Amino acid sequence: MNRKRIQKTISLLTGMTGLVLIGAIAIPILRNEVRARQEYPHLISPIPGGGRYGHSEIQQEGQVLGEGSAVDYTLAANWFPESLTGRQFAQKGEISFYTISIPKLKIESAAVAVGGEDLTSNLIQYPGTALPGNNGNSVIFGHSVLPVFFNPSDYMSIFSTIDLLKRGDEIIVNFDGITYRYEVKETFKVKPTDVYILDQNMNDSYLSLVTCFPMGHPAKPERLVIRAKIVSS
Repeated sequence: MNRKRIQKTISLLTGMTGLVLIGAIAIPILRNEVRARQEYPHLISPIPGGGRYGHSEIQQEGQVLGEGSAVDYTLAANWFPESLTGRQFAQKGEISFYTISIPKLKIESAAVAVGGEDLTSNLIQYPGTALPGNNGNSVIFGHSVLPVFFNPSDYMSIFSTIDLLKRGDEIIVNFDGITYRYEVKETFKVKPTDVYILDQNMNDSYLSLVTCFPMGHPAKPERLVIRAKIVSS
């Protein structure tokens, strides 16, 4: 009798554990989808290629561009299509790589390629924007997925939680042997056509982290920008 009761208890606990694990994965996905549908009701299907609008479309001035136009968001050149061509985007300067750390998000020494394009293997600094420590605006792109799948060591998910950054949070950049500290000043969203976020303010040294928004949504209708300002070096 005791043995049956123990087996029943174990089965019950196993089933409850399974439900908790399923809920931990499913609830953030559903919450993200509900949020996206509320903010962007014209996006019919969250499944790549499904429904009227699928993974292959991008937003421009609130309108969905032609169906069937494949857009690969692992290539940074596709994030602001009206700025530079893919060929120009691949250009690099004298410094090819540096690192960035965000303590609050447990991101440590993530590699940033200057003028690269492949977001699957590193972060990308937009070509022509100021290098860290110089006056201007260093614009860094990073890929994101649903926050529940965030992994600070995986470049496919590395910027999935940057929306958690608040004013005063620290961002550390190590560039050419010099360490620069930045503090977050503001968070805002823009359309893919709002290329003004690439503009250079020469009054001080700024840093902009950019990813697609909502995180993990297949149509990627907006860009989330975290703007920081240098505080020490």
